[in-house]
Amino acid sequence: MQDRSERTRRKLVHAGAEMFHRNGYANATLGEIAAFAGVTKGALYFHFASKDELAEAVQLRGCELLYESVRELRASGLSPLQTLINTTHWLAINLCEEPAIPASFRITKECAGLPTLATDFYRIWLAEIYELLRQARDTGELRADVHWESIESLVAAVACGIEALAGTGMPYAEFQLRVSWLWSLLMPCLVPEGAQEGLRAGTPGLDPLPRAVEAPLDHRHRPEFSSSTV
Repeated sequence: MQDRSERTRRKLVHAGAEMFHRNGYANATLGEIAAFAGVTKGALYFHFASKDELAEAVQLRGCELLYESVRELRASGLSPLQTLINTTHWLAINLCEEPAIPASFRITKECAGLPTLATDFYRIWLAEIYELLRQARDTGELRADVHWESIESLVAAVACGIEALAGTGMPYAEFQLRVSWLWSLLMPCLVPEGAQEGLRAGTPGLDPLPRAVEAPLDHRHRPEFSSSTV
């Protein structure tokens, strides 16, 4: 019975993530979420007393996925900076494939200041990025001749900009490449000369530097972005 209850709760969190991501916090209804999960509204209320509680559970699921990813990357022996780069690629993938991630960002944006929602996914995302960046600094991966605040601000803008980029509706493959292009441009600003060879700007498992990175985009062939969400 307990296993069945846990499965129902997971289904509701997933359904909540889908509806919050698609429709936003204000427009998503508990009735729609219950229907999407394939359960009764009574079953939903058994697990979550309100939409706020469900939204908090969705954000906590997003945090859990983020923490697991960073932990696994660090356990694989990657340097802090490579872990940071790969974590941004993880974000790009999961903004498209795991609804709890884009939903967590959207809930935070739409519900900022609500006392019933304690989780701020933007703050937690940046906290993970800052910690990896500090570790990279402490292990000598970053240039010593650039102000720390400048490095921190630049990487923070990129880390949050990836989420905004996902909302343009560009094709998934192009989205992945653009994250790689960002890092190929950033690395000379962040890493001492000659230290880039051991780093991969590209998506893990693909070419370390996509061929398109070698030349700037021709403005005549820039893609048209739709206004739809991913």
